Amino acid sequence: MGSLIFGLDVEIAMERGKQCEKEIRISVRGLVEFLLRCGDIDNRRTAAPDNAMQEGSRIHRMIQRRMGADYQAEVSLRHSWETEQYTLVVEGRADGIIDNDKETVIDEIKGTYRDVARMKGPVPVHAAQAKCYGYLYALQKKKKKLRVRMTYCNLETEDIRYFYEGYTFEELESWFLGLLEDYRRWADYAWQWKETRQASIAGLEFPFSYREGQRDLVSHVYRTIYHKKKLFLEAPTGTGKTIAALFPSIKAVGQQMADRIFYLTAKTITRTVAEDTLNLLRQKGLRWKSVILTAKEKICFLEEMECNPEKCPYAKGHYDRINDAIYDLLVNEESFTREKIEEYAKRHQVCPFEMCLDMSLFSDCVICDYNYLFDPHVYLKRFFGDGVHGEYIFLIDEAHNLLERGREMYSAVLVKEDFLEIRREVKQTAMSEREKKHRENQVQGQLTLDMTNMSVMEREREEKAFGEEDTDFSKGGRGAVSVLTRQGYGEKLEYHLDRCNKELLALKRECEDYRLIDSVDSFVQALTRLHSVLDEYLDEQEEAAPPVRERLLDFFFEVSHFLDIYERLDEHYVKYTLLAQDGRFLIKLFCVNPRENLKECMLRGRSTILFSATFLPIQYYKGLLGGDSEDYEVYAKTVFHSEKRGLFIAGDVTSRYTRRSEEEFFNIARYIDEIVKNRHGNYMVFCPSYSFLQEVYEKYQEHFADETRECILQSDYRREEEREAFLARFTESGDSGQEEKILIGFCVLGGIFGEGIDLKRDSLIGAVIVGTGLPQVCSEREILKNYFDQMGENGFDYSYRFPGMNKVLQAAGRVIRTAEDVGIVALLDERFLQPGYNRLFPREWEYFQEVSLHTVAGRVERFWDSWL
Repeated sequence: MGSLIFGLDVEIAMERGKQCEKEIRISVRGLVEFLLRCGDIDNRRTAAPDNAMQEGSRIHRMIQRRMGADYQAEVSLRHSWETEQYTLVVEGRADGIIDNDKETVIDEIKGTYRDVARMKGPVPVHAAQAKCYGYLYALQKKKKKLRVRMTYCNLETEDIRYFYEGYTFEELESWFLGLLEDYRRWADYAWQWKETRQASIAGLEFPFSYREGQRDLVSHVYRTIYHKKKLFLEAPTGTGKTIAALFPSIKAVGQQMADRIFYLTAKTITRTVAEDTLNLLRQKGLRWKSVILTAKEKICFLEEMECNPEKCPYAKGHYDRINDAIYDLLVNEESFTREKIEEYAKRHQVCPFEMCLDMSLFSDCVICDYNYLFDPHVYLKRFFGDGVHGEYIFLIDEAHNLLERGREMYSAVLVKEDFLEIRREVKQTAMSEREKKHRENQVQGQLTLDMTNMSVMEREREEKAFGEEDTDFSKGGRGAVSVLTRQGYGEKLEYHLDRCNKELLALKRECEDYRLIDSVDSFVQALTRLHSVLDEYLDEQEEAAPPVRERLLDFFFEVSHFLDIYERLDEHYVKYTLLAQDGRFLIKLFCVNPRENLKECMLRGRSTILFSATFLPIQYYKGLLGGDSEDYEVYAKTVFHSEKRGLFIAGDVTSRYTRRSEEEFFNIARYIDEIVKNRHGNYMVFCPSYSFLQEVYEKYQEHFADETRECILQSDYRREEEREAFLARFTESGDSGQEEKILIGFCVLGGIFGEGIDLKRDSLIGAVIVGTGLPQVCSEREILKNYFDQMGENGFDYSYRFPGMNKVLQAAGRVIRTAEDVGIVALLDERFLQPGYNRLFPREWEYFQEVSLHTVAGRVERFWDSWL
């Protein structure tokens, strides 16, 4: 029998551990991409998105079906390389193998938008991948020689180009074993580190005394991982959800159930909390490597992100130095924070963002944004590419945010006016270059005529003074014309942009406000042709590109995303056009239900724990976030005493649009004053929109503000420093011990201060929430409502009520942050008294008091009197 952990017999996990404890595994693709990279980072030469070259699954299936009976598709290959201490396992899947009496061919298929006829040879890393498969197959089948074939297929035209190379077994073996020797120092360190990590996990104890219900919570997480399921966890503030998710996950890694943990968040602050929790466990003896993935725009050393060797010294030669930089950081640190990444990146002069991504390969826990697992373009291909399933645990914090983020990531929109604007820029660029070339040709002609009359000595002096490159226009000198004009791409782009615009114009004529459309096929056909020309142009390399090239690159990615989402269209999508208020015309592929896309992503790992303090109703989130009936849901019990929260609901005001008036705004402002006047301290008022907030703020300033009441208004804080300064007002006054003043922060419900901020104790003693948080009525919300009505659900709940109540619950959750906190929450809207709303209240809101303008002050005063 195995030992018991959290009530589970772990014999199965231990058996797996015995089989795998001496193994280090790496994919063929991971091996060649890590070892064989060299040179510069250069985004000017990386026009095509990764999914074009790496994930042409449709093309793979098409080519595989066309091959004859001798063609074996998707052949799994594996090689074990024995060392003194461990076994290095290299594994992968060859796209196809032809093996008959005549020959043996290893086929590697890549889809591309490039013109395959113009390709001079295979991409070196692709060829290396195919050679690896060649060696593994030759070794397995005892082949003396074979050929490797790179098959490139244009995703639009389906034109195919083959590149062949023949090898003997001895050549393949010598090359492949050389790769393994190069990887040896990395594998040696990985094995030694794993031994150290596992020993530390075995002796790790929970760092606190378990709070009420917390041991059960830890057990639920562990059981979910053990059974390879998903857990939807409603964990109110105070349950310690971060440690309750991380600790059992780390223990599961210790029992060989998983290799790595991904801690995914929507906000920077929760990433910091996760790393702080790991540091706490390190203090208790845990040996654990973690990395926080930081957005490129935040970690880049340059003021403007120019990822090419001409503009950035860290991009020049980056791949020649990066592996030494990684090894230096790896052997000297355990917590790969932004500050550490920047320190080592500067020391080795490499790109900090790319280094950050690379460190994830050597981390036991990757702390990152949702994008790195779920976004169809940004996801970490080094872990999740090629449809590979890994032994990963996904911990998804504040998972209520994943629904709207999922819809956003799997939707796509294009704007008609962008096609016209880009066409105008391309045309102007081409015309300007042609005119300039014409003028300079005239000058050149005159210079040639004059120089025929010069002596040889005079001509040499003139050429030295003028500069050779200026008289040789073909080499990109003074009169050079860009590839856009010289090779006719400008005219091609103008034509195809115009074709797309005409398709959109036809759709626009049928749209008065917004319109659901059955088909976008005709537009997509035109768009695909445009995409192909864009790809051809951007694949051309030129040192001094015109400014329009950067705009075309951005537009190329927008078009690529649209075409990718088009391939995903199913019953979970709605296609519609919209005539916006600003006059723009949009076409959108709207992912109304992202469950299948999110579920597919979560299948890349072993188990997923989704948790949030506001996960109600749980079945709503479970259904839309990819949960199945056999997955688990748990409502964790709060450890806070409900009597420390005064919950008041106003029955005589509302934020309904039909009731908005000067009188209603005044009554709400008066409510705020009646609530705050009973105790000095810090309060936040949350209103449903910025315009509503402004009205209430002005009424309060006009009628109630005085020298004892300081009011601060949320603005459009775009910089982090501005947001921190706003919050600092609360922490400064809350920690000062001075209670003679009232501070009121007026904020937008669902905005940047509505969730994710942690104002403990006296930093915030009350929240006044105006309205039910319903999203503003708009075409997209109505589309959602109608869609879910047709699905047999309550469309109003799914589109308006549930998202609105989540914002309310998040705002209310800002008040009680610790077991010592005491505070009030006032809900100013009569609709909260209706069954449709109070049935969504969490368990700890079971007791509330209905108040009016005439009774609220007395009720609040009695609450404070009972605690002061």
